[in-house]
Amino acid sequence: MATQKEIVIVGGGVIGLCSAYYLSQAGHQVTVLDKGDLGDGCSFGNAGMIVPSHFIPLAAPGMVAQGIKWMFNSESPFYVKPRLNLDLIQWGLKFYKMANDTHVKRSMPVLRDLNTISRNLYAEMAKQNEFAFAFESKGLLMLCKTDHMLEEEAHVAETAHGLGMEAKVLTKKEVDELEPEVKPDVLGGIFYPGDAHLHPNQLMKGLKAYLTKKGVRLQSNTIVSGFVSQKDHITEVVTNKGNIKADEVIIAGGSWSQEIVQQLGFRMPIQAGKGYSITIPLPAKKLHTPSILTEARVAITPMDNQLRVGGTMEIGGINQDIDLRRFGGIIKSLPKYLPDYQFDIPDKKQIWSGLRPCSPDGLPYIGRIQKFANAVVASGHAMMGLSLAPVTGQLVKEIVAGEKTSVDTTLLSPERYR
Repeated sequence: MATQKEIVIVGGGVIGLCSAYYLSQAGHQVTVLDKGDLGDGCSFGNAGMIVPSHFIPLAAPGMVAQGIKWMFNSESPFYVKPRLNLDLIQWGLKFYKMANDTHVKRSMPVLRDLNTISRNLYAEMAKQNEFAFAFESKGLLMLCKTDHMLEEEAHVAETAHGLGMEAKVLTKKEVDELEPEVKPDVLGGIFYPGDAHLHPNQLMKGLKAYLTKKGVRLQSNTIVSGFVSQKDHITEVVTNKGNIKADEVIIAGGSWSQEIVQQLGFRMPIQAGKGYSITIPLPAKKLHTPSILTEARVAITPMDNQLRVGGTMEIGGINQDIDLRRFGGIIKSLPKYLPDYQFDIPDKKQIWSGLRPCSPDGLPYIGRIQKFANAVVASGHAMMGLSLAPVTGQLVKEIVAGEKTSVDTTLLSPERYR
């Protein structure tokens, strides 16, 4: 049996909790520290999609030009807030450099494997009696209104076939057969039967209860202000509630991970990408399949008797202010695809916002940093944090144990920009 270690995880989002899940199963004593109350965060308000279909990284050809066009539209799905910030400028230059075909081709198999393993791990977790999180394998439907987008998505589907994934190009009639109640106003769509979804709020609540029962210490409202080290080992984590001894430290702080690793004398480019969502009662005419409105970049997921609608990627620093113009773009897009889904722009207090940690190349950071032999980073998952949480937790467990990892993590190294 492996030696039991005292492991401190900085960050109580879904990445931190899934890391705690697998580390505790391996017999380690785990403490999770979170700067908030462990009751909110990006893990709670997302669309709940598990997406092997999302194998193309954010940094892809065409994204730079498209992003520039979107910047001049207050309701567009992608926005970079102009500001004189050195980190943003450096991040932007790295993004521009990585948005090429070579990067996409080498990243696709990695993202496919990460998402596929993660989906399977969720399926295993869902079989347990300890907690339920409404996991369903209903696939994902990409709805397209224009010839251009349908052709583009059909090309992605062809690429998916080359990666050994199932993807079906659907006519308007076939979309209606899949969604007979809402009958989307589209030209066609792509269906990925291998995708799945779950209820994020139920998952987070269940994970916290399960981990507490298994002896994992969950410490909220705890701010990490530094680390004590001896040579190349961190020995203690310094917090506003006292120092905590550690044999291993896992940095899973989401959009705040860059600030945390800077306390270790390490720089890792991350920008916070704000997203919005709203959860509403499921309309009389029900959408049955989680869907993405492709031109609008809006995600819609049925969850129990509710519908979660979310979107936008707003690179604007660490702030969770809600811009009603940007959220208005989400709400206005719905009836364009689903004519029966007419909603007024809600009051701000009904809108959820969260910050996604975005790396410049669209790949997460998972691995050790060279400066310290007992520090592991698990961050930078952007919009796929929930989707990739179980596989990230499993990889963290394998890295801590010095085992061969389930997926080659070479492209995921936190050191790749040094």
